[in-house]
Order: sequence, then C-alpha cells, then structure tokens
Amino acid sequence: MRLASFHHRGRDGFGVVHGDRIADLSGDAPSLRAALSQWGLEGLRKRSQGGRDLPVAEIAWRPPITDADKILCVGLNYHEHAREAKMAVPDRPSLFVRFGSSQVGHLASVVRPRASHQFDYEAELAFVIARPARHVREADAFSYVAGYSCFAENSVRDWQTHSRQATPGKNFEHSGAFGPWIVTPDEAGDIGAMEVVGRLNGREMQRDRVANMIFSIPQMLAYITTFTTLVPGDVIVTGTPAGVGFTRSPQVWLTPGDRFEVEITGVGTLSNDVIDEPTHGN
Repeated sequence: MRLASFHHRGRDGFGVVHGDRIADLSGDAPSLRAALSQWGLEGLRKRSQGGRDLPVAEIAWRPPITDADKILCVGLNYHEHAREAKMAVPDRPSLFVRFGSSQVGHLASVVRPRASHQFDYEAELAFVIARPARHVREADAFSYVAGYSCFAENSVRDWQTHSRQATPGKNFEHSGAFGPWIVTPDEAGDIGAMEVVGRLNGREMQRDRVANMIFSIPQMLAYITTFTTLVPGDVIVTGTPAGVGFTRSPQVWLTPGDRFEVEITGVGTLSNDVIDEPTHGN
C-alpha cells in the first residue's frame, strides 16, 4: 500500500495510490497523519477500496505527512560517509530536527537560499511511525513502522557548521523534499536489501545499502524512544550515504536548474528541481 498526500483543484487531501489513480480518503480525517492515528494501516486499507478515485496526473504531490508532530534526522549514519567526512564513527545516533516548512513534495522545487550557495544534496531513507512508541525494544521495533519513504535531506553546509548544532543548515524553507508516498512494509520488502541512490542531473552520486547503516532502524527506535514518545505520523530520517557534494574535489553544490533524485529499492523515486529563493519581499 502506498499512502500519499496531495493538492487537487484548490483543496488538500490524502489517499492510497493504485497505479495511475489515487483513492481519495479525505473528509473523514483532516490529514494522513490523523487517519493513521485514528484508523491504523488496516483501516486505511479497507477505506481505500471505496474511496473516490482521482487521476494521479491531476494532483500535486505534497509531503506524505504534512503535519508531523516530530521529524527527527540521524546524521553520519553510514560508515563510508563518516570516512569521507573525516569524522569518527559515533557511539550513539547524532540527532537533529527538521521543521515541516523545510520540505516539499515530489516534483515540487527545492529552494537554494539567498543566504548561501553551499547547498548540498543528500539522499536518505525515511520511515514513519504507526503507533505510539516509548521504550521500544530492538526486537519489537519493526512493529512500530508504518512504512518507508524517500527523503532529500539537503543541507546548507556553511550554516550547518555555525555551531555544534546542525539545525540552521537543515531547516531553510523548502530546502528538502519528502515523498512521493509512504510504502507499507509488506510492499516495500526486505529492509536489508534496500539500496539508497542519489542522482544529480541523471548522474549517480550516492549509492549504499541500508544494511550498511551504522545504526539500524531498531537501534534508532530504541535510542529515540528512551527520551521521547513517538506518535503516529512521526518521521525518522536515517542518514545519507557517501558521495555528498561538500566532500568532493572540486565541491559540487546544487544550483538552479538542477534535478536531484532519490531512488530507494522497494519504495520509489523522489524527484525535485532546484530554484533560487525569490529576491522580492522581505
């Protein structure tokens, strides 16, 4: 099952994607996050059989979860990426937050900010929480996962290094992307077989297997839920493979007119063009 949020003819909605159609489940819940909380995955599956179908070609994709209570990202989570960045492998997950306004949906444009041109690409796997989770045991972790999605966790590198906290460089408006949908675990297949690929203008820049992450999904969930309760619709973004732009010689930055794609085995492809932040207004 592929769960998506969209905009169609002046209104926002959500539903289940079936090929070139989407079963519109809007109306009984205000958002996909709310529906996940109220109905669960099985409720969404049942309702999708009677939903009003819309052509996918007519919708504008939004981030699948538009109103997450928490978006938590894990930094430096692939061994090869730690090596290329000349940083020690961490003992514990390195966490930072992303705001909802910092990301767009599939086929929308990500924005290179006025403040910096050190705008770097990062292909990542995200997973979404299905039910309240606190003090999760690693052995039980996957029972809390609603599904998987692609995430372009793009960074403004100089702002990221203004202090020990990465937050400013990770939260410029519309700098990242999320989508096109959330694929439930039964359809996504074996997590260990997934590969995360990042392509810039059709050229492969990043590729690694999810199995090569420093901290696995169970380890991340156990660590995070020790200090906070995750709720349905929370998003965990799991880190980027080696090959990012700032480690290359010469360095490679996203520029207007570029297209960056995140492809993940069993999940799909997220594609976004790059534009400059408008200069009008404040």
